[in-house]
Formats: sequence, C-alpha cells, structure tokens
Amino acid sequence: MNDQTPSRSGGRAARRAARATALPDHLRPVRPGLQGGRYNPLTDAEVARIHNAALDALETIGLADAPPSGVAYLTSAGAIQGDDGRIRFPRALVEDTLAQANRAITLHSRDGKHDLDLSGSRVHYGTAGAAVHMVDVDGQNYRDSTVQDLHDAARICDVLDNIHFCQRPMVCRDIPDTVESEYNSVYACTSGTTKHIGMSFSEPECVAPAVEMLHMIAGGEDAWRARPFMSNTNCFVVPPMKFASESCQVMEACIKAGLPVLLLSAGMSGATAPSTIAGAIVQAVAECLAGLVYVNSVKPGAPAIFGTWPFGLDLRTGAMSIGSGEQALLTAGCAQMHRFYDLPGGAAAGATDSKLPDMQAGWEQMCSNVMAGLSGLNMVYEAAGMHASLLGFCHESLILGDDIIGQALRCTRGIEVTDETLALDQIAQVCMEGPGHYLGTDQTLSRMQSDCVYPTFGDRTSPKEWVERGKPDLIAKARARKDEILATRPAAAFDPVLDGAIREKFAIHLPEA
Repeated sequence: MNDQTPSRSGGRAARRAARATALPDHLRPVRPGLQGGRYNPLTDAEVARIHNAALDALETIGLADAPPSGVAYLTSAGAIQGDDGRIRFPRALVEDTLAQANRAITLHSRDGKHDLDLSGSRVHYGTAGAAVHMVDVDGQNYRDSTVQDLHDAARICDVLDNIHFCQRPMVCRDIPDTVESEYNSVYACTSGTTKHIGMSFSEPECVAPAVEMLHMIAGGEDAWRARPFMSNTNCFVVPPMKFASESCQVMEACIKAGLPVLLLSAGMSGATAPSTIAGAIVQAVAECLAGLVYVNSVKPGAPAIFGTWPFGLDLRTGAMSIGSGEQALLTAGCAQMHRFYDLPGGAAAGATDSKLPDMQAGWEQMCSNVMAGLSGLNMVYEAAGMHASLLGFCHESLILGDDIIGQALRCTRGIEVTDETLALDQIAQVCMEGPGHYLGTDQTLSRMQSDCVYPTFGDRTSPKEWVERGKPDLIAKARARKDEILATRPAAAFDPVLDGAIREKFAIHLPEA
C-alpha cells in the first residue's frame, strides 16, 4: 500500500499540472466556430413555403426608393423598375444570384489569431448595436455614451474568450460631427481589440476617411484588401420593403473598398413587419435576397452576410420585446433559412429589455443566445452587454455575458456519442471492481477540462462557503474585473509611429495611451 502512494501522488500532481495548462484549441470545451444547427423550429415544408413566399413578394411587390445608382445596378442585373418606381425581382434573377453568391467568407482579425470561418453552421458570438446610453451599475443610472466607453468596450472584448468579434455596440455622443464621430469609432475599436470589428456608417461621406485610416492600420491598401479586418453593417432597407437610399450608397462604397457587408433588415414585428413570426421572417428574407442581388450587381461574389434581424414588439404597449421568447424564435427561424440557402448569416440574440444586469437580463440573454447557437447562426450579434431594448450598453454586463455565452456554446456543442463517451468500460470497472463512484477516476479527471465549461463569475459554492467568502456580489466581481482590464495597456494599441501618423491625419478624441 505504501509503495503505491508516491505513484498515485505523482499521478495526481501531473494531472493537476496538466489542468493548470491551457488546453489546445481543439480540446477546449467551447471555442469559436462550433457547429450548431441541431435545432430546427421549421419543418422542411415550412422552410420551402417561406422561401417561395419571399420570392413571390420580390416578384410582385418589390422594393421602393432605390437610389439612382441602385436602379442602374439592379436593372442592369435583370431587375425591373415598374411605373410605380418599385424595383421587382424575377425569380430567375434571385435564383441565379443565390447560385453565384459568395459562400466562402472569412471575417479576418487584425492579428490573424481570431479569424472567423462563416461556412456551414459555425457559430460566433459578439457585440453590436447603436446604443446611445451607458449603464452605470453603481448608481443605477443611464448617461450618454462616449468614444472612451466604446474604446473600453473593445478592450474588454479583446480579453473575453467567448466574445469572438467586436461590432461597435454604441455611438460616440460626445463627438457631434458625424464624419469625425465615425472615424473615431473605427480608431476606438481597432486600438482596443485585434478581433474582427464591425462598423456602421451614417452617410456616404463617412466611408472614405475611415477606409484611409484602415489602410494606414493595415500597412497599405493591398494589405487591407488581402485581409479586411472590419466589416460594414448596412441597414440598406427601411422596412417594409423600401431601400434606404443613403445606406445603399454607403454599401456601394464599402463593397468597392473591399469591406465585407452585413445586409441588415431590421423590421419590427407588428409595426414595420408582419406581426406573425412566419410573416416577419418572410419579409426579412425577401429584403435580404434583394440586398444580395444588389451586392452582386455591384461586384459579383462580393462577401455579404445575410442579416435577417426582425425584432419582436410588445403589442400591448408598442415597446420592443427583444428579450422575449418570440424574439428567440425569430432569430432561430432566420438562422434555419440561412442554412437552407447555405449562406453566411447573422441575426440578433442575447440582448435584453431589462435596464440592469439583473435576473430578467439573465433569463432573456440566455434564452435567445442558446437558441441562436443551437440553430447554427453564424454571427450572433448583440450577444452581450446590450440593455433597455438596445438603448443602453453595460461594460459589467459584457463581462458577465461571457459566462452566459460559454454555457450557450456548451449547449451548441451538444452531446458526443462514441465508444469512449458511452463509458461502458468505466461503468463495469466502477461497479464491479472499484469504489462504486466515478470521483477521481482517470477518465473523469482526464475529461473535466475538455467536457465542462466552468463559470468565471457564476457562484457554485455552498451557502456556508458563500458566507465565509463575504457573500460575494456578482456585479461587484464584474466591476472589479472591468477595472483590472482597463488598468493595463491594451494589447491592440498601435505602435507610437503609427499612432502619431493617424493623429496627425485625423482629429482623434481619445487621449494617447
């Protein structure tokens, strides 16, 4: 017995040392690009009906208000402008576009370590939005969002394992000039994270200076075009079934500049989209199919993400219900349509109507994030930090959202059934030869890291331990982690020469790091 003790102790020490070492990416329990798609809220027949209804809408109703440039692009591709000015899309044109659309899209990161493969049903979670307020958890107040807040959000995203990209989640309300505000948004995000970033532009005039800055950051136009690390989120439609003229012009400029484009259709179910879930999906699909024709008429094969984003509405009050079960179904149904078309797709999940990171926020964020992952949504936008029906953003909630997304990703990964995981040999050994439990077995210890996701901030201690630790508060722990992150120099910060060149060219509002 004594002879065995050193061997057992050494084995345990080796296992502890192994557990303390970061796992290779392929052995991590969750990681970017896990394959979803096990959950299908629609039958195959229902998917086909939605597809055919969308084609009917495009052929008979069409879209209004295309800018002159858009009319030229679309009609040259085969769309038809009627006497009423609406652009209608023959079924054959849409089907031809679907056949040639770019399906091999990678959203690049600046460092090359966080590239996002959007093929199949690979799932990625990140931020997004245009919140105008910051949530102050200490005073439970809302204030105007600033460029510093945006930069801090990007810095936090950079260190969170389960936040895979950083699309701008808020606007810089402290910079009144639109062009200046938007290139400062580019600077704030790129100097805060090397993960892929997303940006929206309000006016066509905003694109050129932002692209010039991106060329400087990338090391030249050729380097930028080889690995564009920023995409353009483009609200090219004003639902129902109208083009947004200025946004379409922005989209054209971004396509020509080499930016991947998210075609965002954001109808409000019951207001600017049908009140039924199926009807809202039909309209969003129709609008995004029109957008896909538009993109490919500007540049065949240009990278475009199918951004069906219908939102829920509380029909009693007219308020947005982005935290509802209906919203989760809208997003999951859209994801299934993306898979039907085999197109890279994105939609909204993980946002909450709650004003603070409280219990309501937790159940709403988890519900839609899990369903988005299970349905195989490629890009889950607004997945963490977004409150008050998209009006407020919270840094502490972003940090806590990383824990929520970790659990959602574990659900997305699903259950592996193999000879090893069926564990019949373990059952026999434990029951007939062993101690009658699985605690401490080699198999249990070897898989405890690769199979399980452990929360960083979630508390699994006993009530006694919780009291002994001073009754730790979830928000306080998130706030402490925020302060820790923001106290260090961001890894994504530009070198002084590049930063100086950018500041000489542009009116940068962030202080020098």
